Amino acid sequence: MSQTVRRAIDILECIARRPRTQTEVGEHLGVHRSTALRLLESLAEGGLARRLPDGRYAVGHRLAGLAQLAREQFGLKDVASEHLRGLGERSGHTVHLAALEGEQIVYVDKVDPVDGVRLYSQIGRPVTLHTAGVAKAILAHVPRDRADALLAGCDFAPHTGTTITDAAAYRAALDETQARGWAVDDGEYEDYVNCLAVPVRDSGGDVVAAVSVTALKAKADLAALEADVLPDLMTTAETISKELGWRP
Repeated sequence: MSQTVRRAIDILECIARRPRTQTEVGEHLGVHRSTALRLLESLAEGGLARRLPDGRYAVGHRLAGLAQLAREQFGLKDVASEHLRGLGERSGHTVHLAALEGEQIVYVDKVDPVDGVRLYSQIGRPVTLHTAGVAKAILAHVPRDRADALLAGCDFAPHTGTTITDAAAYRAALDETQARGWAVDDGEYEDYVNCLAVPVRDSGGDVVAAVSVTALKAKADLAALEADVLPDLMTTAETISKELGWRP
């Protein structure tokens, strides 16, 4: 890669996080600010950057349009697929990807273990909101009124002895999930399986999906999942988020 192209990419990533002065961009690149200004002006001429009234530089409108076109070419499932399969191979358990779509949270992808039990969940079907870890991971991070609207039709029907069966207790579980950064399903739909789930963010920082690892309790209980799988699960969700354009 040529030095000019590399510097242009560095600049775009830098000003995408927040607007910068030419001096800040020069310090980021390790070059004189006159060199930074020349590069910024070239990017602005091409519509990829723009100069704000206060003199700082931000991403250009043309770049925003290109980002939208790119997002349409690379959907969530395409971006996540390879990472989900890697997580499934390393953990040996079932991996789910669920996404917020309209007024539902639906399973978008699923990786079954090669030699394990296949679970009831089906790609394209809605998740059970009050039991699924992926639902808690998403609902804990969307605005409160949005979560309440999604839960409006939830019957909180009991499925096992650990199912959360009232809205107040479920809200408390969402608060715990938000504070902790990951969600739990403690055998709440089927008493012989448990799972951990972690949210996935888009380029705007909004939580739009979640990745989970589900295991038979006889093979790995929650303590074992937390010790052996959670770090890899969190790294996988973070990698997918970054490939969707999220920046911490």
